[in-house]
Amino acid sequence: MSARQTGPYDSVARKWLALAERRRAHVVELRESGRWKHYYTPEEFLEAMREAVNTRDEWARLAGVETGEAPA
Repeated sequence: MSARQTGPYDSVARKWLALAERRRAHVVELRESGRWKHYYTPEEFLEAMREAVNTRDEWARLAGVETGEAPA
């Protein structure tokens, strides 16, 4: 398999990846602290967690960064 080439938008993708990682960290912190109960129903929170993780993974793919997780 050939190596991924650096593209002109990699720096932009990495900035969006950093934002997605901060969002995911925020959702994880809400879960760990229990504060999510003030803002979400259990179903809504599960969806927010999935969205944060999927968004982070997608930006990591676009930026050419490994997520450390096995593909589904």
